[in-house]
Amino acid sequence: MDRRPTRAATVRRTASAVAVAAALVLTVLIGCDVTRPPRRDAAVPTTPHATAPTASGPRSPVATGSSAHSITVAGRKRTFRLYRPARLPLSAPVPLVVMLHGALGNGRQAETAYGWDAVADREGFVVAYPDGLHRSWAVSAHCCGRPARDGVDDTAFIVATVADVSAKLPIDANRTYAAGISNGGMLAYRLACETTTFAAIGVVAGKLLGSCPSPAPISLIHVHGTADDVVPYDGRPGKLDNGGVGARPVKIDGGPVADQIARWREIARCAAPDVRTAGAVTTSTARCPGGRDVELITIADAGHQWPGASPAAVERLLGLDPPSTALAATDSIWRFFANHPRNS
Repeated sequence: MDRRPTRAATVRRTASAVAVAAALVLTVLIGCDVTRPPRRDAAVPTTPHATAPTASGPRSPVATGSSAHSITVAGRKRTFRLYRPARLPLSAPVPLVVMLHGALGNGRQAETAYGWDAVADREGFVVAYPDGLHRSWAVSAHCCGRPARDGVDDTAFIVATVADVSAKLPIDANRTYAAGISNGGMLAYRLACETTTFAAIGVVAGKLLGSCPSPAPISLIHVHGTADDVVPYDGRPGKLDNGGVGARPVKIDGGPVADQIARWREIARCAAPDVRTAGAVTTSTARCPGGRDVELITIADAGHQWPGASPAAVERLLGLDPPSTALAATDSIWRFFANHPRNS
């Protein structure tokens, strides 16, 4: 029998490979792999501003350096990495930063890519790197991937992660922060809308999706490139947006980034922003009651990446936007966090 592949079979295999590659690129760029709207898990509380449960009992030892951890949330095993600086004193409560990866990433990738461990060593805080299920986060009815399809409550997972870390280490609840890129930045916004766990959030190349009529009274720093064609700064559909239809719907809505920030300032009753420009970087800072600030940093001609990061092999392979060198986003976000504890 002639077992050589037919021309039709070869074409089918080639088409399948192209489709898989296209889906991979789509997921890397947009931070979303959407199939159908999410369903809230009935086992998870759905009340707004749910807070982390109070930890009880003796704290478990946590090794210095980077370590792997798991918890169970709504019947699902969830994982995260935790970085504890070797010289961090634990005689008093310390800050915690939760760093949320973008789609196709994971906690280990985020730990490697964005330089938070080095800043934690220098400044003295702990960093948690949660893992999204199937490398995505559920943040709206149209985003993202299997977590959205399966009704995963990623907000509940992050709140539970903070509670678990706080049970193991003396974490300062007034200096607990969340940062994220792209799909992870979108989740950081959801955390501000649905919890009171964090004193401030930092978002890079993300956007608020869905309604948020009454966000928690927190500070916000948002970093965005004006040439981002995946989550465009001006609010138009990104190059991969298909209106939320088809087998892999992608819909990143919500309007221009500047309008979203203006709305955030309005809700927080902030003063008119002070705007300053240095080279490619324009910073708009608004002072708000209660010691809060809302800060927007725009970087001219920067694309859909974390400014100041080193280009990763996958970025070079897929031809993604190289990180801007005009700003070190990790340093800028930490400085903002350090100056904005929650006023209890």
